[in-house]
Amino acid sequence: METGPDLKNAPWRKSSYSGNTGGECVEVADGCPATVPVRDSKNPAGPVLLLGADAWQAFVEGLR
Repeated sequence: METGPDLKNAPWRKSSYSGNTGGECVEVADGCPATVPVRDSKNPAGPVLLLGADAWQAFVEGLR
């Protein structure tokens, strides 16, 4: 079974377009080669999606 990167101390960030009102945001972790970890900002201890670079790019482009 494959395991993902160790994200215990990963630097998580959310979009600069997100306010501090506690809205529904996703966060991404930096510094993980070949993957983009994504999680729900309201549930940081919850599950993490690991997206490949192509999938992340398609997601971001779909938001625009």
